[in-house]
Amino acid sequence: MQLQAHKLDLPESDIIYYPGFYDQQEADHLFAALKRDTPWQQDDIRVFGKTYPQPRLTALYGNNGKPYSYSHITMIPQPFSEELISIKGKIEGLLPETFFTTCLMNLYRHGKDSNGWHADDEPELGQNPVIASITLGEERAFHFKHKEKKEWRHKMILEHGSLLIMKGQTQHRWLHQIPKTARPVGERINLTFRVIH
Repeated sequence: MQLQAHKLDLPESDIIYYPGFYDQQEADHLFAALKRDTPWQQDDIRVFGKTYPQPRLTALYGNNGKPYSYSHITMIPQPFSEELISIKGKIEGLLPETFFTTCLMNLYRHGKDSNGWHADDEPELGQNPVIASITLGEERAFHFKHKEKKEWRHKMILEHGSLLIMKGQTQHRWLHQIPKTARPVGERINLTFRVIH
C-alpha cells in the first residue's frame, strides 16, 4: 500500500503528515511494547518561576550519549531499543540525508496531560532541525501558531500510527502544542526523533 503524504499549507514552514505510516496492527503492537518496556519518568518543570510536575511522562533514548535540555530539565539518553531502531530506520527511509541521534518519548496518560506552546529550537538541535513525530494510541489535537503573526494558526488531529515531519524553518517560525482536553481520552505515546549535535 502506497504511503499517503499531506503537505501542510502553512507559510514559512515545511510540514508533512503521513496518516497511515503504521497500520492498525503494527501501531497496536508498538504501543503495547513501548508502554510496557519504557522506563517512564515524571520530571518537575519550571513555568514562570514556579515548579510543577510535568503533565506527562517522558523518556530519552539516543546513540551518541548526548543529553537533551529543555525547560530547566536535562535528560541523559539510554541506548536505542530494537523497536526504536526499527522505527528510526523506517522514518529515515523517507529522509535520505537525515540520521537521527535521539528520541524523546512522551506518554500522555489522559486529557489533563499536555504539552504547552513551544518550539523545538534548542541550540543543540542546530539550524533548521528535522523533527519526526510518531503518534501511537489515542489521537490528540495538535495546534500550530506563528511566533510573530499570531493570527496564523492551524489545528489538526494526530492519529494512531501517524507520522508528522517538521523541517526547514518550521521550528524558528512556528510554535506547537498538545492542549489539554476535558473529554475522556485514552493513553497516547509520542516519539519525537531529532538530531542532537
